[in-house]
Amino acid sequence: MKRYFPFSIFHSPFFTRKGFTLIELLIVLTIVGTLATFITVNFLGARTRTRDAQRKSDLQQLRSAFELYRADQGAYPNAPLPACGGSLAVGASVYIQKIPCDPVNTGQFIYRYTTTGATYNLVTCLENVNDTQKDTANNATYCTGGTTNWSYTLTNP
Repeated sequence: MKRYFPFSIFHSPFFTRKGFTLIELLIVLTIVGTLATFITVNFLGARTRTRDAQRKSDLQQLRSAFELYRADQGAYPNAPLPACGGSLAVGASVYIQKIPCDPVNTGQFIYRYTTTGATYNLVTCLENVNDTQKDTANNATYCTGGTTNWSYTLTNP
């Protein structure tokens, strides 16, 4: 036997349900999960692009130091470079106070310098293989495969 309470708040026209249905919760969780995925992927890509920008900036600093060195000494410095963190100096002339280190500084992600005395190459591997400033042809000697990294080379101007 069903009892009816005419004055119950559950039968009132002013009563509203409280809470969410399972479908509503699933939809919200799906939207939040999708947004979190996009943000995370974009953030990880931004970190690799930032490291690549630092690498290019470091090579530009080295290029400037090498040009100052050549102007004073008549040739580019001998290879290999001093260890990262060291300085490039001759006598009292300091051309770069601190040789920059690659942001990762392990494996393939180090700065490489080769010279003939009259010319030089500065090579690093970029993490972003879609970088617009990467080498046209990947230098497989330093950067393997071209699938996870790609070479970037600066030469004397």
